[in-house]
Amino acid sequence: MGQTASAAKAKPVSMKQVNIQDDFWNYYIRLVRDVVVPYQWEAINDRVEGAERSGAVSNFKIAAGLEQGDYYGFVFQDTDVAKWLEAVAYLLAAKRDAALEQVADEMIDVIGQAQQPSGYLNTYFTIKEPEGKWTNLTECHELYTAGHMIEAGVAYYQATGKRKLLDIVCRIADDIAVVFGDGPGQIAGYDGHQEIELALVKLYETTGERKYLELSRYFIDKRGQQPSFFVEEAERRGWTTHWSKNKIHIDPEYFQVHKPVREQEAAVGHAVRVVYMLAGMADVARETGDRSLLEACRRLWDNIASKQMYITGGIGSMAHGEAFSFDYDLPNDTVYSETCASIGLIFFAHRMLQLEPNSRYADVMERALYNTVIAGMSRDGRHFFYVNPLEVTPDVCEGRNKNFNHVKPVRQEWFGCACCPPNIARLLASLGEYVYSVKENTVYSHLYIGGQVELELGETKLTLNQQSGLPWEGKVRFEVALQHSAKFALALRLPDWSSKQEVLVNGQAYDISGKIADGYAMIEREWATGDVVELVLEMPVMRVRSHPLVKQNAGKVALQRGPLVYCVEEADNGAQLQELILPQDSKLEVSADDSLAGGLKVITAEALRLDTEQWGTQLYRTDADVKLKPAAATFIPYYAWANRGKGEMAVWVKERV
Repeated sequence: MGQTASAAKAKPVSMKQVNIQDDFWNYYIRLVRDVVVPYQWEAINDRVEGAERSGAVSNFKIAAGLEQGDYYGFVFQDTDVAKWLEAVAYLLAAKRDAALEQVADEMIDVIGQAQQPSGYLNTYFTIKEPEGKWTNLTECHELYTAGHMIEAGVAYYQATGKRKLLDIVCRIADDIAVVFGDGPGQIAGYDGHQEIELALVKLYETTGERKYLELSRYFIDKRGQQPSFFVEEAERRGWTTHWSKNKIHIDPEYFQVHKPVREQEAAVGHAVRVVYMLAGMADVARETGDRSLLEACRRLWDNIASKQMYITGGIGSMAHGEAFSFDYDLPNDTVYSETCASIGLIFFAHRMLQLEPNSRYADVMERALYNTVIAGMSRDGRHFFYVNPLEVTPDVCEGRNKNFNHVKPVRQEWFGCACCPPNIARLLASLGEYVYSVKENTVYSHLYIGGQVELELGETKLTLNQQSGLPWEGKVRFEVALQHSAKFALALRLPDWSSKQEVLVNGQAYDISGKIADGYAMIEREWATGDVVELVLEMPVMRVRSHPLVKQNAGKVALQRGPLVYCVEEADNGAQLQELILPQDSKLEVSADDSLAGGLKVITAEALRLDTEQWGTQLYRTDADVKLKPAAATFIPYYAWANRGKGEMAVWVKERV
């Protein structure tokens, strides 16, 4: 399999070591603690009036014998509870909350009662189809569901030191190890929806039990091998399908089983499954030194980031199958760009940074975080996007053309398939984990988010206090505190949106030429308490254009400033946004607007607008001059769109030479 002893790898920094104090991000972290997690608890308990029913908590109570009733929801409904518990764990790791912890403990007690003696835990099959467990891995998400509960168990143990949920998930994993494998009576297969792979590595890291890592590697190695496990499984089942009365149709690319994972050349199929799979592959590559897995991760990363990713960090352009389509196919109005897919991309990027610190991974992580992820939740923390379009016309997506019906012009209160809201909560609650990593004697700063981090470099204990002006100003400041002076390197990411950077150490210019490695400025010196490093990043308004093969954006331009992508909204620019034209030489001005989304910076420009009055009722004309009239255009950060009611929105606008 191309294995070799692993070289020195970067170590992630636990969120327990990071205390975020940031003008921009503290709002979202408080929102998750004070609003999102409590709201989602009400939602999964079916207590939010007007929201779609969840059934997630009641399913566990029924499976535990504490309530009577029928199973409700999707076959993977348990994951809403698991992701909620994981978000709670991260909040408790940052700040203990006795009341919240008690609610979580009581839910964990119910989960424990719902677990079967073998260790199996899945309320759908316990309540509704007890004879069907492990018979339809293609569609029924059993290992996916187990993986999310394992992640919750690990996070809750790390946050609280309580073993109850950890013991539950160890029994889940032990049962899976008995059921799956190449031995007599075992199932030589894997799940239709990847997730168990990365969860098992987390369990291995927490318990030290090597069998969990080997089980993760088994699922990765088995995927895509021929003959097809999904075909063999379907034949045993008589080709029945969970979702309808028809016979199952198996699209190998949708499930990423068309080739063994090491041979796959491009990201295909369901986007969330792809990036969850890649996160697990990167984990196993990191822990085993498997070079062939690492090469596959690099190859698929390059395909996604250079050919299949939206400017917002969204991935998965096709509504059918919530999937990747083909290289450079990035429609703006029928886009899917599921919030969970961008979160999965962040998971993948974070793991690649541990394998090989390179700014290209952190740049994408930052892009997805500042744009798609926080756009997926309203400022009130109670409304969410599942789909993240780059162009919206409400009359179209709410009209008779079913190709647009998945696109919503406003955020929804909840979803029957509610994977995205709790995924946002658990990511934002654990944001501290994504800021730094340490490799040997180097501290890498991947994200510029203010706060304090406590680290150990060998025998040296180090505290960094970061102050960040992002996303509005490109100024970052680090203050160093040490027990005693020590030599180490501080690696500062030079973002792809900044063409000019300046570094100062203790107020003196520091020459970084010749000291840039993989997109990081390496500041290596003997450090002492009180040393200050300042990073000044040029933050112009950038006109961004797509590769010519992205047909949907031909002749169009988008604006970006710092990590933020901008868009135009009907609220500022009126309806019929397709009439707006931005001349190449128009001046772009940045100004503050404290009235929108808690305060932000907008971009204004002298633009043009098509004068359509001449057309009358004629659909086509040959004698009409194209008349343009002056117009003022206002661009707001994409993450803040749809906070002022229903209206049109567009990221890409026509450009005039």
